[in-house]
Amino acid sequence: MAAILVVEDDKNMRLLTCSKLKSRYEVHSAADGAEALALLEHRKMDLIVADIMMPRMDGCALLRVLRDQGNQIPVLLLTARQSFEDKRQGFASGADDYMTKPVNFEELFWRIDALLRRARIASEHRIVAGRVVLDSDTYTLTRDGVRTELPRREFELLYKLLSYPGQIFTRSQLLDDIWGFDSESGEDTVKTHISRLRNRLREVEEFRILTIKGLGYKAELTEGKA
Repeated sequence: MAAILVVEDDKNMRLLTCSKLKSRYEVHSAADGAEALALLEHRKMDLIVADIMMPRMDGCALLRVLRDQGNQIPVLLLTARQSFEDKRQGFASGADDYMTKPVNFEELFWRIDALLRRARIASEHRIVAGRVVLDSDTYTLTRDGVRTELPRREFELLYKLLSYPGQIFTRSQLLDDIWGFDSESGEDTVKTHISRLRNRLREVEEFRILTIKGLGYKAELTEGKA
């Protein structure tokens, strides 16, 4: 069970958030950023849900301290502030996600689970989807004990898409992320590599790579296979 730290100065909001999260996670709480840092010295957390406006040390200040320490724990900011500048400040401080109040707790669950999944992928260097394991250290796909080494670009494309199942990426985004901003390759290169991946993985049932007409591509996990 993932350990979540809720950092919120409003007692009622803190108690409500903790109560909602306890059904799915191990939950700890702190009243401000300074108290959160003291707790983190003694307890390992998997994710932080923090308010921005707090006394002593606010959420953005907490984030800056953590990132300056090299701590890459996922942080989701909760705030009543909704302006673009407020969001910019939050992400500039090192936030991984941002939600405005009042909180929709079902959406909060989705966002927490997505952040935990990405953190696990980053730390383990692999993605598991049903019987399929992608290992980024060896550029291999293993299914039912059969290991296949994929060409680097194809592997990186697949790993990117499966790291964010359901998220649409444009060809331009994938070209920049996989080939680099200064690449002389065009967007047709992405199309060609996607086609090769589909042919190579046509027997794999755990996921599909979908073309979103006029937009790009996304990976979709097959229901009951992930």
